Amino acid sequence: MVSHSGLITVMQRAARRAAPRLRRDFGEVEQLQVSRKAPADFVSLADKRAEETIVGELRAARPDWGMLLEEGGEIAGNPDKPRWIVDPLDGTSNFLHGVPHFSISIAVEEKKPGGGTEITQALVYQPLTDESYWAEKGRGAWLNERRLRVSARRDLSECVIGTGMPHCGRGDVNEWAKIYAAVAPHVAGVRRFGSAALDLAWIAAGRLDGFWEDDLDLWDVAGGLLLVREAGGFITDYRGADQMVERRQYLAGNGDVHSRLHKLIAGALR
Repeated sequence: MVSHSGLITVMQRAARRAAPRLRRDFGEVEQLQVSRKAPADFVSLADKRAEETIVGELRAARPDWGMLLEEGGEIAGNPDKPRWIVDPLDGTSNFLHGVPHFSISIAVEEKKPGGGTEITQALVYQPLTDESYWAEKGRGAWLNERRLRVSARRDLSECVIGTGMPHCGRGDVNEWAKIYAAVAPHVAGVRRFGSAALDLAWIAAGRLDGFWEDDLDLWDVAGGLLLVREAGGFITDYRGADQMVERRQYLAGNGDVHSRLHKLIAGALR
């Protein structure tokens, strides 16, 4: 059995505690009460219930830690301690339309001694498949008990690339179209699955070879950031800089794919 810290145990327990009700609600998706949070950005009772369950588990384990929650916003904690970053249902639109592709994402954000913060533990959990993608800084990325490595493909013509498409109220359609026009002719395929957390987990697992998307919130990607890096991949903004949170742009892949995509995107956005 793979050894990991107690924090990963806490995170997995929280996700698995929330999962059964998500699965039940997914099976009864037509009966869910749904409210509109913003254009094309729905929040369901399932989302809220999952967050409440996860928050309860995390608070029981670390009562003095702060939190950044998709639904509940920012909750202050001891400023000298880490904080949890939680997306209880990444892929809400998929969920509400009966598409079986969504995830729970939990990450630990810690302050660095020299300033700034970093993600040190991460979990992306798929409730329908019981796939638990997790990572710890310096200890690798894993799918359940299997070590993960990013794809070794180098030729873009053999690569499948993930993305997120602009939709009502989110993203820049013209910018995305320019990037797509630059990337699509060079790759084996472009896929839009609807859960950025799972997209990044799939980069770590080698299921996708590259990924680009912008206008994402930190809770969408916090878990995936560490997974990609601990699996040997690269993740930056479109300029190749490690300032994704400020620019909300994410470009990921193994070294060769990341470099080639970066050149294509940079050329498209000149």
